[in-house]
Amino acid sequence: MKVIVTGCAGFIGMHVCERLLARGDEIVGIDNLNDYYDVSLKEARLARLLPSKKFHFARADLADRDAIAALFETHRPQRVINLAAQAGVRYSLQNPHAYIDSNVVGFLNILEGCRHASVEHLVYASTSSVYGGNTRMPFSEHDNVDHPISIYAATKKANELMAHTYSHLFSLPTTGLRFFTVYGPWGRPDMALFLFTRAILEDRPIDIFNHGKMRRDFTFIDDIVEGVIRVIDRAPLPNPEFAAETPDPATSWAPYRVFNIGNHQPVELLTYIETLEKALGKVARKNFMPMQDGDVAATHADTAELQTLTGFVPETSVADGIQRFVDWYAAYYG
Repeated sequence: MKVIVTGCAGFIGMHVCERLLARGDEIVGIDNLNDYYDVSLKEARLARLLPSKKFHFARADLADRDAIAALFETHRPQRVINLAAQAGVRYSLQNPHAYIDSNVVGFLNILEGCRHASVEHLVYASTSSVYGGNTRMPFSEHDNVDHPISIYAATKKANELMAHTYSHLFSLPTTGLRFFTVYGPWGRPDMALFLFTRAILEDRPIDIFNHGKMRRDFTFIDDIVEGVIRVIDRAPLPNPEFAAETPDPATSWAPYRVFNIGNHQPVELLTYIETLEKALGKVARKNFMPMQDGDVAATHADTAELQTLTGFVPETSVADGIQRFVDWYAAYYG
């Protein structure tokens, strides 16, 4: 099977490519290698993929309509996994245009590529951030998500709406995956675990928002990848029981679905930090701060729908996941 994977030099993208290559798929990896964070880390991830004869790399920006159209025309993939995006809640308050360019314009170009290449299944990254102002826990795909509180979240909600439109108009099977706080080896330097680890080792204080009163459904990278791999082989079908009078946001009369992928075991942020301190053998200096704009106090994934479809339940404990990240960090940065 030939699969286009966008964001192949990214944190999740590299791991997904490695799993697809291990099972024998041919991968066309797309990435623009932008400088949102350390480009050398992206290049190091890419270097793990390039030796494979079944991996083909194309440096391109999703917002480049002609380049993306040409890649789809040349390679004619059976399936597509869209993981490229401008990420980060807080950065979206500073540079909202980057999110529209990458996450909206870029995603439209992916949808058009899939449409014209008759792709069998498009799987794309959404986010737990779409739940926005929702406070009922755990977050369910069947809940309304019309109240985003950041531009990042709004663009991801837009992706889900755009995907549904293409599923309806062109019978393009699409599946959106709402990732919950992904962490692990080769992670992004702008995310909490990476920031905390670097600061603690450099004896700098770590910023703890909402005065530490945060809960997150931290999900280890291997569990995320397992979910992606299981979903890509199960294209959605129209739901014959869909009722337009009482529409269910998780399904449709079209071949469209959204799923949560989370650990389903929220952890207090201070407990997460204590676990990291044990792994590093060093106590953090803590700088308690108020809640940041665009952030939420808690996340908790209801993963029953994903389990029903795939039989998959995330298994990696926070203690094991953090230790594996610390081991990688020590090896990579010496």
